[in-house]
Amino acid sequence: MTTEIDRAARSVLVVDDDDVFRTRLGKAFRDRGYEVRTAQTAAEAVRLAQQDSPEFAVVDLRMPGASGLDVVRELHAIDPASVVVMLTGYGSIATAVEAVRAGAVHYLSKPVDIDQILAAFAGKSGAPSDRALNVPSLARVEWEHIQRVLSDCDGNISQAARLLGIHRRSLQRKLFKDPVRR
Repeated sequence: MTTEIDRAARSVLVVDDDDVFRTRLGKAFRDRGYEVRTAQTAAEAVRLAQQDSPEFAVVDLRMPGASGLDVVRELHAIDPASVVVMLTGYGSIATAVEAVRAGAVHYLSKPVDIDQILAAFAGKSGAPSDRALNVPSLARVEWEHIQRVLSDCDGNISQAARLLGIHRRSLQRKLFKDPVRR
């Protein structure tokens, strides 16, 4: 039998600007018995945490406005006991180190599943598992970089091609291909 204290101890805040991902992740947590609150922006996440600090939080690195790193810092300023996991589709060693310094207990690259996040919360990933050590292929990193630049250019392929230093048609061919899984 779950008491109110147990339910409150299993609260999670999901912060991501991607509506579909945020909704699916929230549902996955609810299906596992967590009390879930979701936020689309950093400001909304901080406001929710000030109202009722979550025990767990999953924060996306790149969002419009403030960075996910700012959210991690704010969450720890509100409640240092909050366990925060940083997610990103644009991983790098520098941002991973900064996320941990800001207070995140783990840094996971998307795509990620609920079991990986729960393992990070539980501390099972403190000693990295084989799955956590999987380094993405060069093709995957290239695809993610192209997607980030294209997103920064608001979908303008010509502008993205100029920034990437490649011909527009070459970029179109790369975009036509399916993303590499790993």
